[in-house]
Amino acid sequence: MIEFAPLPLIDDFLIQYNVGQALLLLFVLSILAAIPLGSRKVLSLNAITFGLLFVLTPASMVPLQFKYLGIALLVVAPLLYVTASR
Repeated sequence: MIEFAPLPLIDDFLIQYNVGQALLLLFVLSILAAIPLGSRKVLSLNAITFGLLFVLTPASMVPLQFKYLGIALLVVAPLLYVTASR
């Protein structure tokens, strides 16, 4: 019986792209998943989390522009969280 092994699929995906592009894809998908909730606080917490991920990922794994994206998210997302009403 053949078992389903998702790790080779993930490995084949990550060979073509760098970690920053994979994190960006996950960020966009998580934003799209959080939009139906209608909560700006959830969106901002999501942005803070991915901002930390972009900043804390080692520089050898991601290009510099993803570090700048992480810094921008860490500046804008807390402002969005504070101004959110619910």
